[in-house]
Amino acid sequence: MVLLLVRDTLGIGGVGREVELYQHWYTQFAQGTFPVGDVTWQYPPGAGLVIMSPGLLPWLTYFQAFVALSLLADAVVTLALARADSARLTHGAWIWVCGLPLLLHLPLARYDVQTTALAVLALLALGARSTASRRLGGALAGIGAMVKVWPALTLIGTPRGRTSREAWTAAVVAALALLATLALFFSGPLGFLRQQGARGIQIESLGGTVLALAGATGAWPGRVEFRYGAFEYVGPYVSTLGHLALLLTVIAFGWLLLWRLRAHRWTPATPLDAALAAVLLFTATSRVISPQYMIWLLGLAAVCLTSRKTVMRPVALLLLPAAALSSLAYPVLYDEVIAGTTQGLAVMVLRNGLLLAAALLAARRLWTSTVTPPTE
Repeated sequence: MVLLLVRDTLGIGGVGREVELYQHWYTQFAQGTFPVGDVTWQYPPGAGLVIMSPGLLPWLTYFQAFVALSLLADAVVTLALARADSARLTHGAWIWVCGLPLLLHLPLARYDVQTTALAVLALLALGARSTASRRLGGALAGIGAMVKVWPALTLIGTPRGRTSREAWTAAVVAALALLATLALFFSGPLGFLRQQGARGIQIESLGGTVLALAGATGAWPGRVEFRYGAFEYVGPYVSTLGHLALLLTVIAFGWLLLWRLRAHRWTPATPLDAALAAVLLFTATSRVISPQYMIWLLGLAAVCLTSRKTVMRPVALLLLPAAALSSLAYPVLYDEVIAGTTQGLAVMVLRNGLLLAAALLAARRLWTSTVTPPTE
C-alpha cells in the first residue's frame, strides 16, 4: 500500500492529491479559521483535528506525517481487534488486515482510517462491563461523530436502559465539549453545513448507477460534471433522484428506530451487528458513495467478527469483493466509470449490487436475530 502511494500512477493516478487538499486546509487552520466558503469542505468541525494532526510530527513533510499517522491508526485498529479476537478465536482482525489492502493505497491518503479507529474502539469499549468503559465508548462515538458523523451510529444498538443512557450521555457531552473547544479557538466551525444541500448524485452511488444505465440506453440525456470535489451527474431527474435518496435515508432511519423499539433479544454481538447494518443502510441510500466509505464498512464488519454471536458473517464476506471492486472502479478504471463505458458500468453495477445486497441482508439478519420469535 505504501509503495503504491509513493508511485501513485495506478489507473488515473493522483490518489494522494487529497492529502494536498488537507494541507491547504491546514494552512487555514493555522490562521485560526475553518475553510469558510470552500465548497469542498463538507466535514464536521472535529475533522479539523485530524487535518491538523500532522503538525505533531514537524520533522516530516505534511504528506509523510499524514501517512505515518494513518498507518498508526491502522495499527491501533489491528491491535484492538486482535486483542478482542484472542479470547474468542474469532476472525475480526483478519477481515481488517486482509480487507483493507483490497482498497490499494486509498486508505493511506484519506482520513477515514482515523475515523474508523474511533468507531472500532468505541464499539469494543461499549462491550465491556464497567461503567467507565461504556462511558469511554460513548465519548469516542461522540468525538467520532464530530469528525465524520457516521460513528454516531455505533450507539444505535446499545442495550436499552442504563447502558444506553451512559453511552449517549457521554457521547453528547464529548461532542459538545469538542465543538465548544474548537469554536473557542477557530472561527466558522459550522460553515460546513452550508455546503451540503446542493450536492447532487455522485457517479459511484446507487442512484448514479441508475442514471448511468439510463444514459447507456439513451433514455437519459444527462452528463458528468466535477462539482463539490466529486464527479456528479447533471441533467433532468437528478434533483428528483436526489430527493428520493434522502427519502430512502429517512425511511432507513425510521426502520432502525422501529427495530430498536421492537427488539427484545440482545446478545453481546447485537450492538456490533446493529452498527454495521445502520451504516450499510445509510451508505446504500446516500447520494454519495466515495470509495473510502468501504473503510468504514470493513472496520465495522471486523468488529462484528470479534464475537461468536454475530449474525453478520455473510455480510462481511460480501464486503470483501465489494472492496476489491471499489478499488477497481477507483483508481484503476475511473476513466471508464466517468465515461460510462460497458466496462465501467459493469464494475459499478457489481459493486453497488453487492453493497445493496449486503445492506438488505444485514437488515434482515438483524431483525430476525432480535425481533422475530425463534422457531420451535
